Amino acid sequence: MQLQSFDESYVERLHAGDFRTQEHFVAYFSELIQLKLRSRLNSPQAIEDVRQETFARVFAALRAGKIRQPDRLGAFVNSMCNNVLLEHYRAHSRDDSLDEDEERDFPATNVDVLGAIANKQLAEKIREILEAMPERDRRLIREIFLEERDKDEVCSDFGVDRDYLRVLLHRAKQSFKSLYLKNVAARPPGALVVGKR
Repeated sequence: MQLQSFDESYVERLHAGDFRTQEHFVAYFSELIQLKLRSRLNSPQAIEDVRQETFARVFAALRAGKIRQPDRLGAFVNSMCNNVLLEHYRAHSRDDSLDEDEERDFPATNVDVLGAIANKQLAEKIREILEAMPERDRRLIREIFLEERDKDEVCSDFGVDRDYLRVLLHRAKQSFKSLYLKNVAARPPGALVVGKR
């Protein structure tokens, strides 16, 4: 999966209802939301409900002009997903009875075991690929995409301006993509091979 950064023109196209941009947005964030929810919810229906409600609220916020920092779109979607997830937990905890508390001692029969394993393997693969990257590229990927730090702060830390940060970020993403594709092509089933630098 290729990590994505967002800008004002992307958000404007989303707001204007550009079909290709909306299609990309939904596909990209569906994958991230499902990865996040697989380890937190044990039913495909619950995952789908939270995913759809997250998108409904994000698009409502877009229409209302509430997204003022386009480069923080990923953080906004993540926060919205967290809010919907908390509401889901609260709604279901009110429905639980004391009898159901006793049943929780037994393993859930509808847990997506394969999904949980795939999620863990993907996280491990990303961690190993990051470790194989040059230090500067690794820091950029972590700080911009994983920690979602403010880009001005990152510029200050790296001693560069926003334009050069964009160049560095492009190179870091290309480095990540190259290592990812190399590993996908080279590994036998069930194995991950990452070359150390």
